[in-house]
Amino acid sequence: MSFQETDTVRAATPLDGVRVIDMGQYIAGPGAAMVLAELGAQVIKIEPLAGDQARHIGRYGESMLRAYSRGKQSIALDLKREEGRAVAWRLIGASDVLVQNLRPGAVEALGFGPDAVRARHPRLVYLSISGFGMQGPSRGRPGYDIAAQAESGLMSVTGEPDRLPQKVGAPIVDAAAAHLGAQAVLAALYGRERSGQGATVRTSLLEVALHLQATTWSDYLGGAPEPTRIGDGQPHNAPAAEVVPTRDGHIVLSAYADEHWARFCRVVGREALVDDPRFCSNAQRVRHRDELRTVLRECLSAFSSEECVALLSRNQIVVGAVRSYSQVLQSADVQASGMLVEAVAADGSRYTTLALPYTLDDAPRAAPPAAPAVGADTDAVLADLGFSPEQIDALRRDGVVGGCRKNNETETTR
Repeated sequence: MSFQETDTVRAATPLDGVRVIDMGQYIAGPGAAMVLAELGAQVIKIEPLAGDQARHIGRYGESMLRAYSRGKQSIALDLKREEGRAVAWRLIGASDVLVQNLRPGAVEALGFGPDAVRARHPRLVYLSISGFGMQGPSRGRPGYDIAAQAESGLMSVTGEPDRLPQKVGAPIVDAAAAHLGAQAVLAALYGRERSGQGATVRTSLLEVALHLQATTWSDYLGGAPEPTRIGDGQPHNAPAAEVVPTRDGHIVLSAYADEHWARFCRVVGREALVDDPRFCSNAQRVRHRDELRTVLRECLSAFSSEECVALLSRNQIVVGAVRSYSQVLQSADVQASGMLVEAVAADGSRYTTLALPYTLDDAPRAAPPAAPAVGADTDAVLADLGFSPEQIDALRRDGVVGGCRKNNETETTR
């Protein structure tokens, strides 16, 4: 590997030896590159001299960086300058993957669109994430998570029927685009082993948002009525995804298979409900959903959420407590999962973050370095490209590169 590894020693991982250039902003592009970093790739984040846009939107932006730029190196580079573009081309020529989700037309204006890059480097895998795809009339529109939620139908089915449409409570489309983009890159790298050729991989937030609703869309495309907001519950099954109040909070409950409904009735001591004409089949329970919800409240409101979880789980009935973030952190299951890891900054400071949601064999989850400061690795990356100290100093004096020298780094995500 021609580039220097970060200071953290890593065990052998699937993408050892793979080099990734991250030209992304915010979540989708940087998130895809972060997935590849945690699988062992060396990821170099090319940032403007002022840094990723996420560095300029306050606390939430800092959280984006902590979540999606850990495990990377950062080089601050002015790509509007010919000298800066020359450095970027040298980096790209020594890499396997390029990831970008810049606003429509921006990367092409800089000369680094997929056609230009792969014409020079056909073995490269190029991932481009846009807002609305590159074929339709909206190809030039900027796209954020919330716009994709709105235009994919997701908001139309989220929320209460008599209230405004609601977004999902987290940027789920951005996050899913990151993982699906990384998945496609892995497929392209595997294909390259057979063909010797890279690939241009394109996805969009709109396409990802549609894909996340595959079951609902399949139902609608198969002739079902237009889906609408119903709040909790599912339109064709009951009780399914029902939110039920408990003594100290809420649970969600699903027991719509007749066997599971009968078991629920026995567990709560209401066996007569099994043969009640209103509830004797799934179709009848859907038809009498309001009465069913009244019964569920009667059966469970005297129990605490944890008592409900223990009782119903013990009897193989699907149930979950609705937990706050602080309660999630206290969950024995979350603690046992190993999902919470510490990222370590160059100055020795640490922060807790979330690992990838899967493991490979018995390998421990990666505990990557923290997100770097803007240009924290500029000198090291340039030196690995063959630039002398004098040349690096000249580039910095001319405003082509930025970032502090390695022995004078700034705070991790600032």
